[in-house]
Amino acid sequence: MKNTTKKFNISKIILTIIFWAIGITMLVPLIWMISTACKVEADVFNFPIEWIPRRWNLVQNMKEVWGGRYNFGLYYLNSIKVAVLATFFQVFVSALGAYGFSKIKFKGRDALFLAYLATMMIPPQVTIVSQFIITRQLGLYNTHAGLIAMLAFSVYGVFLLRQAMMAVPDSLSESAQIDGAGHLRIFFQIILPMVKPSLATLATLKFVWTWNDYQHPLVFLSNRDLYTIQLGMKQFASESGSYYALTMAAAVSAIVPLVIVFLLCQRFVVDGIATGAVKG
Repeated sequence: MKNTTKKFNISKIILTIIFWAIGITMLVPLIWMISTACKVEADVFNFPIEWIPRRWNLVQNMKEVWGGRYNFGLYYLNSIKVAVLATFFQVFVSALGAYGFSKIKFKGRDALFLAYLATMMIPPQVTIVSQFIITRQLGLYNTHAGLIAMLAFSVYGVFLLRQAMMAVPDSLSESAQIDGAGHLRIFFQIILPMVKPSLATLATLKFVWTWNDYQHPLVFLSNRDLYTIQLGMKQFASESGSYYALTMAAAVSAIVPLVIVFLLCQRFVVDGIATGAVKG
């Protein structure tokens, strides 16, 4: 018995060391980014790597990023605008679709949902050409409205919220209908409060995806005044090369909203994903 316990403890220690090593390895790029943001440009590629900068230049790099000629503050505001609005509309539209697929009974509902779900197999790069043509024909090309409209729909969002709504007992909706409540009232006053963790999960994931998105702004925006952070960071490059210290300082600034959103919503994320996987 003692030998078995001893072997178990040794295995546990070994696994702990392995997972710690993997975790530290995954953090290395982040640590390098923060370290580079604190350096002067000449020290960025010194070898061996100076994890702790010999010459600290973080304040000057941040001044150059935010107060220099790069207009980074405008790109930052554009990213906040696009990410917040795209997240709001996607959560709202996905919730409406999920309610229809989970609480409204109609002929062919499940088959239609499976067909809709099957579109997840189509790579987004395949549909982006048709999206580009549609936005141009609607006069929405090179506008934030067009970009937000293309980001406001998500098959995964509908799937996640539908699974959560399926776990809500139908008896609640039926009781409300007996009392005279319509679908809108049931949706806003009964269903949505019951799936708050899943709503928060989808909102968190969507905000992160939109904030980090490079492809859609690249395709749908050409005016520099409309650029998001991901496109704006290209400005830290010239014909003579890239300014890595400035780029990493901008990247450090760019992750601040993501950290804030995660800290505010992390307690909902695990519950939301677990709830979304309960019933199908």
